[in-house]
Amino acid sequence: MNILITGCNGQLGNEIQLIEKNYPQHKFYNTDVADLDITDSDAVTSFVEQNAIDGIINCAAYTAVDKAEDAEELCMLLNATAPSYLAAAVGRRGGWMVHVSTDYVFDGTAHIPYTEDMPTSPDSVYGRTKLAGEEAVMSCCDRVMVVRTAWLYSEFGNNFVKTMMRLGREREQLGVVFDQIGTPTYAGDLAVAIMTAVDKGIVPGIYHYSNEGVTSWYDFTKAIHRIAGITTCDVRPLHTAEYPAKANRPAYSVLDKTKIKSTYGITVPHWEESLEKCIGGLA
Repeated sequence: MNILITGCNGQLGNEIQLIEKNYPQHKFYNTDVADLDITDSDAVTSFVEQNAIDGIINCAAYTAVDKAEDAEELCMLLNATAPSYLAAAVGRRGGWMVHVSTDYVFDGTAHIPYTEDMPTSPDSVYGRTKLAGEEAVMSCCDRVMVVRTAWLYSEFGNNFVKTMMRLGREREQLGVVFDQIGTPTYAGDLAVAIMTAVDKGIVPGIYHYSNEGVTSWYDFTKAIHRIAGITTCDVRPLHTAEYPAKANRPAYSVLDKTKIKSTYGITVPHWEESLEKCIGGLA
């Protein structure tokens, strides 16, 4: 198959590129904004047609959650309108699309892991635009796999793990919220899950993927410092109210992964196991 990867310079896009060699039967077109402007409908259609694209893995998104509160138009363009162009273009060819979404489509008021069929209720511009993106791609293409993920990190780009490692080495004390609960996701694991689904054949629908287990940002930070050997920084728990942010975060966003595991036979690693792997790669 000819597979288009968008957002190839991001965390997930980079991780997919690392494992493309394991799938020599496919030809990958790795693109970022310099290669393909996904907000240009004509450019998207032309690229998909000229390269006979059979499938798209859309890793491109506007993910600056707080900045999004003041940039709703741009956020909607990148998170909903542009993905609809991709879905429509590949849909016309009878192709498929994997579209990456987020736990922010939920408001975080649940107390049990979110399944794919639980009601969505985004409480931020970012969450609303990502939900709009889900709806848009599924209406433009019959063969769409939406993958909601959460707390993404990797060896690439800027992310929470890298920031906490840097701050842990720079500061004697650090405050991190303890009352937001979820599950970190190593982008390398998500890349493997997506390519497993692609290789087995896309079964359309919404799926959840994060690593196994549950934690808070505070406990996540403590684990990061422990694994990275950072011992000189005192990490203290903060309430969300003590750390004001422009955008609301889900207080609880643990994702139930039963559907993706049973549909594609995927084994999901525990978050601490994957964190050790990532930090080992950063050492």
